[in-house]
Amino acid sequence: MDDRPLSIAYSPCPNDTFVFHAWTHGVLPGAPATAVTHADIDVTNHLAGSDRFDVMKISYAALPGFLGRFALVPCGGALGRGCGPLLVAREERTAAELGRSVVAVPSKQSTAYLLLRLWAERGVPGGFGRIVVMPFHEIMPAVRDGVVDAGLIIHEARFTYHTYGLRELVDLGRFWEEDTGLPIPLGAIVARRDLGAGRIAAVTDAVRASVRHAWVHPEASQSYIREHAQEMAPEVTAQHIALYVNAFTEDLGDAGLAAVRALLDRAASAGLCPAVPPGALDAVQPSPVP
Repeated sequence: MDDRPLSIAYSPCPNDTFVFHAWTHGVLPGAPATAVTHADIDVTNHLAGSDRFDVMKISYAALPGFLGRFALVPCGGALGRGCGPLLVAREERTAAELGRSVVAVPSKQSTAYLLLRLWAERGVPGGFGRIVVMPFHEIMPAVRDGVVDAGLIIHEARFTYHTYGLRELVDLGRFWEEDTGLPIPLGAIVARRDLGAGRIAAVTDAVRASVRHAWVHPEASQSYIREHAQEMAPEVTAQHIALYVNAFTEDLGDAGLAAVRALLDRAASAGLCPAVPPGALDAVQPSPVP
């Protein structure tokens, strides 16, 4: 059996460091050893095309392009209600004004941008004036300073955009939930299919156990979380974790999987991503023990 450490990449955001702390710090007896890299999800979205990592967190929007090589792990990701990205600006903007606007987005491979495009099919039928990509932490200052007209914000920015004098134009999570009745799929955990069913099952068990440990022992991960969220106020960190770590993080379940399928099917129908083949999202089952 291959017992080398699994290379794993996830963001330094509080929800990820909270979720993965127990597994990646050797707290879980019998869990596979890990070698961790912290990288923003836009980076991992691009790295999913390489063989660099065994386990990664990527955007659900990027998932269809990599399902031939990666299996969806049914836990550990970001999916929920009331946690969607926001489109913000300094002042209200009509659809016609948005059609002439420069809009900053954190990534063109992100679920946030996919949701924005799905909303814009109705909300801004002619499309935005211009889309520019910039690191997510630079978007709010750019909108405030007039560098861009509007910005698509994610992560903890939904708690802090008011401090930049900005206002919400669209809550894309609310748009999704009202339109579908389903939770919002944001970030997925994936594992390389060539690890084999047994190791992928071990990854699933480790991720789920790590989530449960984090809930039972929330104090254990605090120094790790603070180390990677140095510029985030403690109350914002707590809000971030409470919003993005929920029952779907422990187990995607039927409702979570239905939300993922709905998002990717709608995006494929609109020509925004490749179609997902039947069965491609099914959990990998371990081989029978002889």
